[in-house]
Amino acid sequence: MNFWDKITGNDMKNEFKAFEERVQKLPADYQASWKEINGHLWPHSNFSGRNLMPILDGVLGLLEESAAEGQRIQEVLGDDIKGFCSALAGEKGAKSYRDKWREQLNNNVVKKLGK
Repeated sequence: MNFWDKITGNDMKNEFKAFEERVQKLPADYQASWKEINGHLWPHSNFSGRNLMPILDGVLGLLEESAAEGQRIQEVLGDDIKGFCSALAGEKGAKSYRDKWREQLNNNVVKKLGK
């Protein structure tokens, strides 16, 4: 990947297009779950979201394999998709980028105040 693609995000845009093409081949209930998983995972991303790309690729691979085997989506993900996503992001209650920025801001204020 060249520098320009990394700065502009073109590399990620191409990966997302490839993800969406793969998702379109899944059954409707799998597609709905994919959208829900995306919604729950993005708060755990770093600034660019590049840290989530391998996770999203792995989840999509799991969904593709499960659909090919004829499993129901509830058998694969369970009833708690939000918990599934938290487990993927690291641990229950994993920090989001907002939490990281808040902590960094608080540390900088403490340093400036000299405490």
